[in-house]
Amino acid sequence: MPQAVWTGSLTFGLVNIPVRLYNATSPKDVRFHQFEAGTGRRIRYRRVAAGAPPESSWEAAERSEPAAEEPSAPPEARRPTIEPEARRETSAEPVAAEAPEVSYEDVVKGYEIEPERFVMLDPAEIRALAPERSRAIEIEDFVDLAQIDPVYFEKSYYLAPGRESGAEKPYWLLHRAMKDEQRVGVARFVMRTREYVAAIRPTAGALMLETLFHADEVRQPAEVGIREGPEPNERELDIAGRLIRSLVTEWEPERYGDTYRERVMELVRSRAGDATPVVHKEEEPAGPRVQDLMAALQASLDAVKKRTGSEPRRQAKRTSKRRTG
Repeated sequence: MPQAVWTGSLTFGLVNIPVRLYNATSPKDVRFHQFEAGTGRRIRYRRVAAGAPPESSWEAAERSEPAAEEPSAPPEARRPTIEPEARRETSAEPVAAEAPEVSYEDVVKGYEIEPERFVMLDPAEIRALAPERSRAIEIEDFVDLAQIDPVYFEKSYYLAPGRESGAEKPYWLLHRAMKDEQRVGVARFVMRTREYVAAIRPTAGALMLETLFHADEVRQPAEVGIREGPEPNERELDIAGRLIRSLVTEWEPERYGDTYRERVMELVRSRAGDATPVVHKEEEPAGPRVQDLMAALQASLDAVKKRTGSEPRRQAKRTSKRRTG
C-alpha cells in the first residue's frame, strides 16, 4: 500500500477531521541511466566550480584604495548585496578534469536579478523564511468547481480519513454535503516547508485535493500574443457544432495511452536478451577521491581499536552536519 505523504487534520468551521494525503498519480516516464559507449562505465556528475574565482566589486574597490589609508569599515561591512557572476572570459572556460568537488557546506544559492548579477543567499537564510510547520488543512471558502479553470490545477492527491477512531463519520459527512451542494473547498496547508493553496472536491470514492498554482503563476493569453479573433458567422458555427456533436463520446482514459512509452518499452523488451551486465566496482582513479580517504580513515580506526581494545574517545567538538539545501 502506498505511504501517506502528509498526515494531519482537515478543518472547516469548528469541525476537525483527521486525514492522510496520498499521491493520486504515479508518472510512468521512461528513465534511462547514462553509460560510456563501448565500456559500459556509468556516467557520474560532480559539483565543481568552472573557471577562476571571479573578483567581486568590493574586492576591486579594496584593491584600488591607497595602501596607507585605513578603511573606515572592514571589507565584509562594505560588501554589496548584489555580487556579479563569474566574468565572461572565465565563466565559459571548461572545467578541468582534476577540479575538486565542491562540498555542500560551500554551496550557496544565487538568484539572478538581471543578466550576470545575482543575489547570493546562504541556504540557512532561505530555510529560516520557510512557513511554520502545520498539521491542518484549513478550508477558507467554498466555491463552484466550474469557476476554477483547469490551468490552476497543479497536482492531485487522495484525501483519506485518518486511522483515528471517529474519523470516518465526519469525513463522509463532508463528502456528501459538498456533493449535494456541488461545491469545492478552497484551503491552505503547509507540506515540506511550502505553503499550498488547494481545492478539495468530492469524487465517486473519496475526497480529492488538488494543489493550485497562484494567480501570478498563471499566464494570460495576451502574454503569449493571443488576441481576440473575428466573430464566426452562423453557418460556420452550425457546421462546427454538428462536427463536435458527431465526435461526442464517454470519457475513457484507457483509450489514450502513451504510445511513445509503449514503443520505447517494446524496443527495450526486444533487446532484453542482449542486456549488458554492469560491474559496479569503479576503476582506481588517478587522483585522490573521497571514497579512498574514508577507507583510509576506517582502516586507521580499526587499527586503533585492535591495538587498544576499545573505541577511541570522542572529541568534544562536533563535526558540522552536511547541508542538503
